[in-house]
Parts: sequence; structure tokens; C-alpha cells
Amino acid sequence: MKRIFSIENMQHISHRLKRSGKKIGFVPTMGYLHEGHIALMKKAKEENDIVVLSVFVNPLQFGPNEDFHSYPRDERRDQELAEINGMDYLFMPSIEEMYPESMTTTIKVKQRVDVLCGRKRKGHFDGVAVVIAKLFHIVQPDRAYFGLKDAQQVAVIHGLIRDYHFPVQLRTVETVREEDGLAKSSRNVHLTKSERQQAKYLYRSLLLGKDLIEKGERYPSVILQKIQSFLTERIDGKIDYIEMYSYPELKPLRTIDEDIIIALAVQFSKVRLIDNIILKGKEKRRFLSEEKICTGR
Repeated sequence: MKRIFSIENMQHISHRLKRSGKKIGFVPTMGYLHEGHIALMKKAKEENDIVVLSVFVNPLQFGPNEDFHSYPRDERRDQELAEINGMDYLFMPSIEEMYPESMTTTIKVKQRVDVLCGRKRKGHFDGVAVVIAKLFHIVQPDRAYFGLKDAQQVAVIHGLIRDYHFPVQLRTVETVREEDGLAKSSRNVHLTKSERQQAKYLYRSLLLGKDLIEKGERYPSVILQKIQSFLTERIDGKIDYIEMYSYPELKPLRTIDEDIIIALAVQFSKVRLIDNIILKGKEKRRFLSEEKICTGR
């Protein structure tokens, strides 16, 4: 595995690989790698000749009161895991390399960001779109790999690829979970022992919603209320949101013929956890229209 620190060098390598007919898989990360990232690496390794993994904590996607400086980092361990899992190149640019001066242009995400986490994190997905666009131009991948744990991010990147005609195939990997169902996350290390025990109920509440749909429940409002009651009785954390939308459009539901996402966020003492479940068409039942469609707001 080769470590690359400069944009120029990474672009030169990508040009050479593409000229030789190699298919490039790309796994962009913010480091502090865990089993979720490993699942992305494995899938990319299976489907491509060459795989590039990037580690870059992007300051543009952190708000003024968010955890950029406290975001967990372990570059040595990241390098070890990248090499063990067969990455061909590890791209680790500095902030100065990625943003050498004030940008003269930017990207503004207008859809799929006014719900879920995007509602309270104004500008967050603009920062995601900017860094992903830059990384796509630098690495020039044929396929890019993202985990569905951050389903709203995947929806935004899906739109970015479509809108700007990036010649990149978006590949997704199901959320990797602990044995009790908690979604793997770099932020889980900030949970107290008690919170860690409670956190398992996030996924269980989503499975409750799925079960209600499969048993024929017709109203989103009923499903959301039952999920909320289930969680409220079992956790001390503050529920930020529990919502249901079409996916990846993230629009209010009128029927369940389309793909559906049920997503939630819970704020514990030092960390905010998110999780979701995406239901494909064959798992759905039709909702009867409600006088007012409930979106969980």
C-alpha cells in the first residue's frame, strides 16, 4: 500500500491507472476506521482492480458548535487497517492541501437537506458536497462506496453525481452493527456505560416500525408515535427526531409503493447517534391517505 499526501501525486497516479485500463474503487472516510469502513473496503476490493481509501476530516461539514476538534483520530491505526484490508493507495491530504486558500466558488445543496439531520445542520451537506466533488476530481474513481448508516448523505451524493454528471457509480453497503444492533460509529466511544446499554434500543425501535408496516399498519403517524413511545420508555437520551420519507428523494409519504426510510436521531450526554432502516418496495403495504400527511416534524 502506498500513502499519498499531495493532490498532484494522487491525480498523476489516477491518470496512469485509467490509461492502463484499471477500474478504480474509492472509499472516502474521515478516518478512525471501524468495521463499517472495513465492509466498504471489502466490497470495493471485490469489484475493482485498484482501491483508493481517503482519510480526511473535512472542516467544511462541521458547524461552529460541532465536534471538529474533538472528532476521534488515529492515523496510525487507520494506516494499519487500510493495509490489512488490501487498500492499494491511502490518500491522506492535509487541510492546507485540500483548501489552500479561500474558495471562489462553492456548491449549495437545495434538496434532500431540509429534513432529518439537515434541518438543524445548516450548511453541513454543502460541505459534504464540496469535499466529495473535490475528491472525485482528484481520485477519478469508477465506483465510490458509502455506508447506508448515513442515508441522508448517500441521498445527497446520489443527487450530486446525477446533477453534475460525474462518471462515478454510487455503491452502497448496509449498516454494520454490533451484536445488539447498535450501528457502528466512530462516535460510539463517547457513550457512557449506561448510555451504551440504552443505545441498542435505537435499532430495535426501527425494527418495530418495519414490523408494523409488514403487519399492515396504514398510517405514518401511528408508526412514528409507537416508535417514539418505545424509545421514550427505554432511553434517557433526548429524541431529536423520528421521521419517515420516500428514499432517496426524502419527500413526504403519500403511499408506500416507493422506497421508504424510517430514520431517527438521539442526543445522549456527549454524542448524538443516528440510525435508519430503508424498506424496499416488496416489503411495503399501501397507506391510506391521511387528511394531513405526517412527516414526523
